[in-house]
Amino acid sequence: MGQNESALAAFAANRAALVDYAARIVGSREGAEDVVQEAWLRLDGAAVQPIDHPLAYLYRIVRNLAFDLARRRSFERQHFPGEFQAEELSVPRPTPEDEALHREELAIVVEALAELPARTRRAVEMHRFQGLTLKEIAAALGISVALAHSLVYDGLDHCRSRLRRGARLRNP
Repeated sequence: MGQNESALAAFAANRAALVDYAARIVGSREGAEDVVQEAWLRLDGAAVQPIDHPLAYLYRIVRNLAFDLARRRSFERQHFPGEFQAEELSVPRPTPEDEALHREELAIVVEALAELPARTRRAVEMHRFQGLTLKEIAAALGISVALAHSLVYDGLDHCRSRLRRGARLRNP
């Protein structure tokens, strides 16, 4: 096996471990992915003479690049606190499958809420959507705190059971 082939084999077999290693240093999976990719490019481009231990060499490159990135990010945060930083704006996006599943679950919850008696539905909405405490719900509905608790509990339990039923229908 030639130099590039042995280095590529070491990289491919240990890529996930290299990303995990870099992520612990840089603090983000996205940054770690970039570091590992850069490490491969450097190893592949620098292979002028045979490397006895390509995996150890890869770990050393990853370590150095990860510390460089961590230092650069720290410097940027310290000296440019209000500036645009791309890693802070990157938000994990749900997959289309996740979006479809969440839309289905939301539809089930909306249906379940519509099935509830008006007072129970109102108590659940006040608790979950408006963030009111049980005491505030009780005052708004003119009922005891214990009854407010019971209404919220019963409403949420109904929604949970409808979601479980919907999940069983999707995954028999």
